[in-house]
Amino acid sequence: MTFVKLKDKALMFYKDWGSGRPVIFSHGWPLSSDVWAAHMMVMAEQGFRCIAHDRRGHGRSSQSWDGNDMDTYADDLCELIACLDLKDAVLVGHSTGGGEVARVAARLGRERIAGVVLVSAVTPLMLRTDENPEGIPQSFFDDLRASVARDRSQLFRDFAPVFFGPDREGHRVTQGMYDQFWLQGMTGGLRAHHECVTAFSSTDFTADLERLSMPVLIVHGDDDKVVPLEITSRRAARIVPHATLKIYPGVGHALPDTAPDQFSADLLDFVRSI
Repeated sequence: MTFVKLKDKALMFYKDWGSGRPVIFSHGWPLSSDVWAAHMMVMAEQGFRCIAHDRRGHGRSSQSWDGNDMDTYADDLCELIACLDLKDAVLVGHSTGGGEVARVAARLGRERIAGVVLVSAVTPLMLRTDENPEGIPQSFFDDLRASVARDRSQLFRDFAPVFFGPDREGHRVTQGMYDQFWLQGMTGGLRAHHECVTAFSSTDFTADLERLSMPVLIVHGDDDKVVPLEITSRRAARIVPHATLKIYPGVGHALPDTAPDQFSADLLDFVRSI
């Protein structure tokens, strides 16, 4: 397995498949880089170098006590990009990963990043505040953290149907998807999963989005019950200077899994166009 040693000595696992222009994938909570395997294979077969990491505390990466916050997640990914000397890269982030790649792209700019794909992303802000009155109440995230601490195994089983959405024509959900969600979740650390809820819910990415000078593709399902379209991607598309918003009708939060053919085609078209 391949790891990079981070500045605080934590180890971050990553996959590096294929060759060509780099496409870097960032996963959502509470998953790992394995969630991107099918799309990485498609893109690698099309002549791209596909890289995906397990976020700190998730999957095979170190379960550090500290650093389970969005700034550190972005630091870690920037370290990986520097270590591999990646340039002209496209960043692809799902859910929490969308926030992570937005912050990384804002930091690195066009010197290294050619484009960004935000998928069912938590940007610009999930939490309800005085400035964001349509957001989700703090009590919801408090309850979610309490469930993680009490019995995260059962939480992941209960949460999977909400994450994927209902099985219907054009939106295929299987027991295997539920099983993979639980398995990937349970490989991560309790502390990381608990603290990541705060990271993805309360981090304001507005300033990061405003700084994105490169092309940005935003894709979101209009039946997303986890990260509601109206308070996230609709707003993000108005903030990002060069954004294209694509809405997938009837698709839930796990858009890359439940609408894989459409997403693969859209991702490939975007990467080839920039």
